[in-house]
Amino acid sequence: MSKNQSLGFDTVMLHLQELVIWRLKHPKLSFEKAPQLDSQALPDSLLKQLIKVLELDAAEIAILILVLAPNLSPELLKFCVNQVFPDGGELPELGGIQGKNHRGILPTAETALFLIAGANIEARGRCWHYFDKHSKLIANKVIQLEKSEKNEPKMSGALILDPEYTSLFITGNIPEPELSIEFPASKIETQLTWDDLVLNDETRQEIRDLEIWLKHNETLQQKHHTTSRFKQGYRVLFHGPPGTGKTLTASLLGKYTDREVYRIDLSTVVSKYIGETEKNLAKLFDKAQYKNWILFFDEADAIFGKRTQVRDAHDKYANQEVSYLLQRLEEHPGLVILASNFKNNIDAAFNRRFQALVYFAPPGYQERLELWKKTLPKKFKYAPEIDLKTIAKTYDITGAHITNVMHYCCLQALNQDSLTITSENLTAGLKREYKKEEKMF
Repeated sequence: MSKNQSLGFDTVMLHLQELVIWRLKHPKLSFEKAPQLDSQALPDSLLKQLIKVLELDAAEIAILILVLAPNLSPELLKFCVNQVFPDGGELPELGGIQGKNHRGILPTAETALFLIAGANIEARGRCWHYFDKHSKLIANKVIQLEKSEKNEPKMSGALILDPEYTSLFITGNIPEPELSIEFPASKIETQLTWDDLVLNDETRQEIRDLEIWLKHNETLQQKHHTTSRFKQGYRVLFHGPPGTGKTLTASLLGKYTDREVYRIDLSTVVSKYIGETEKNLAKLFDKAQYKNWILFFDEADAIFGKRTQVRDAHDKYANQEVSYLLQRLEEHPGLVILASNFKNNIDAAFNRRFQALVYFAPPGYQERLELWKKTLPKKFKYAPEIDLKTIAKTYDITGAHITNVMHYCCLQALNQDSLTITSENLTAGLKREYKKEEKMF
């Protein structure tokens, strides 16, 4: 935490303390008469930047620092109450809940309403808009209003600062999300470069077009005001046999456009329980909406497959899942890549919404020859009797297979105290790959 950030926190927490005490003493006064925070006088910090970018008004600033308080000054609300009411007493208008481990008062929407509207019922009604889905703080996922207990008022739900913003304000960094039901995806990276990716010319050009979109679409929309003219986001299908470079391409697109790539774990997303798959996907898309992430759905057939005729309730809800996906894909502002081994397995409704369909063909002779050359690690060499042209012509295998063969051969060479790939080891490695695929060698 920088010194400037620390001073900024002191300022806003002291302001909140002053504001709460003022409200407890003057429940009927208008918020216009409340102590005001001069956000321009705050030291430079990420909190100040957010206030400026979202153009928050005084009430919204008060709500923001109220939900920040439990993370920095957990005793603040209790302290304020004790200052004004040292003999104690019930304060239902203040709202708030007690956590399981947190010993202070956790603010609810009722707490925020009391802070900005006091006991004025008309004013409280007018302030409800601060907690609907279109409000600046909620629409931008800065805060969230938790569901209240069954049969209790909506505003009794806890008001929470998003964990990412909490970390961002306090530490200056957002921790990488971990694979879970809440976030069914994991980050993928690569140490390889574009030079290591072997594709035919047509596929390579389509990937260049994707890279161009990633680099320039934001400029097109913001500087040339094309948001209303062109759809947000980019949806593309990578299709072709396994081992032809689909995952590596997604990783390289992220690497060379400075974006994180998250591969969605479909086993975590898909649920046999009705409605759960949609909930899992909603969490994923909500988390990714304001990030510069690339979402990569590997083996997408499992969830983006063809809809079926409705014969029973299961078919009905399976089709609803596909329809929900169509809606979220249309709304997502970033790049979404679906990968499938078979294009025909993807529902036709998705095909119409893809900006591009990129076919990753099995490598031909020239691509295989290049792969055999590129996959050989530095300092290793092929034995003189190995003719790579003959190997490339004879064995019709993918880049993933060639990588597996080379890995096997290098280990065998090291076991023989050598850095030479022999014909015997190469043949043995090829046989292993053919056996795995249940093919005749």
